[in-house]
Amino acid sequence: MEQLIFSWGHARRYNDFPTWFRKYFSERVQKVSVDAGFTCPNRDGTKGRGGCSYCNNTTFKPAYCNLENSVTEQLRKGIQFFERKYSSMRFLAYFQAYTSTWAPLEDLIPIYEEALKHPKIAGLVISTRPDAVNDELLDYLAQLSKRVYVMVEFGLESHLNHTLEQVNRGHTFEESVQALNATAHRGIFNCAHLILGLPGENRNDWLEQSRVISKLPVNNLKLHQLQIHKNTLMEKQYRNNPGRFHLFTAEEYIELVIDYLELLNPKIIVERFISQAPPELLVAPRWGLKNFEFVDRIEKRMRERNTWQGKFFP
Repeated sequence: MEQLIFSWGHARRYNDFPTWFRKYFSERVQKVSVDAGFTCPNRDGTKGRGGCSYCNNTTFKPAYCNLENSVTEQLRKGIQFFERKYSSMRFLAYFQAYTSTWAPLEDLIPIYEEALKHPKIAGLVISTRPDAVNDELLDYLAQLSKRVYVMVEFGLESHLNHTLEQVNRGHTFEESVQALNATAHRGIFNCAHLILGLPGENRNDWLEQSRVISKLPVNNLKLHQLQIHKNTLMEKQYRNNPGRFHLFTAEEYIELVIDYLELLNPKIIVERFISQAPPELLVAPRWGLKNFEFVDRIEKRMRERNTWQGKFFP
């Protein structure tokens, strides 16, 4: 049987990030998380208090990301951890915790530049919110991107403003569109992060979201299923009114993700489908699947359905 080659240049049934990443760098590159002590505009009172209803930042922060350690020391420890597996590789400093642009530019530049001084750091990945970037910052990142890899990850989470309000995001989808346009206009790589399963939304909403995102200048996409994390407002809401939430089974979510991919612009690079909090911080759902196991299931089911990313994209 002849193997299909898709518009992104290979036989995988979606435009996957690892393949693109290897081609871009021509060597093994790994993200190393850094916590530089940022907060968020919906935590410090600028937009609100308490943060997003679903958010517990410790669910994705490695142990070496300790604020007692400098940026340089966190990178040293993170690189040391990964070099145990691979002797030859380079790294990206991943400013992941909270809103990693939420400070004056004169404070941000020394932090980013400190990371770039490490000889094995090839660039920056900066996680932030659509309402926490401005022209001055983006102009600086545009200049920086001419000499190193720069990716700005935006937590969009939903395309529906009533959902964003309910989960206490503190920004609108219109602001998300503006931020994506602003990075794309400057030639800065961007990534849109979205959660499937937020309360009040349904299958039609999520499929429409794929159509909406497909029309925007999005480079990369991160999806993940709604998870209920311990010590969050959403945990209290879930325990008080579990009927308000529909938490996917793994099988349900696989079918939804494939339906989503069928509508998705084939030019968009897909970084991930799921996120998995540490078991001690996760209330539900508990799938017990590692990321590579879930990807294998997605690809197997796509072959069974004889489908691919963008099959129904206009």
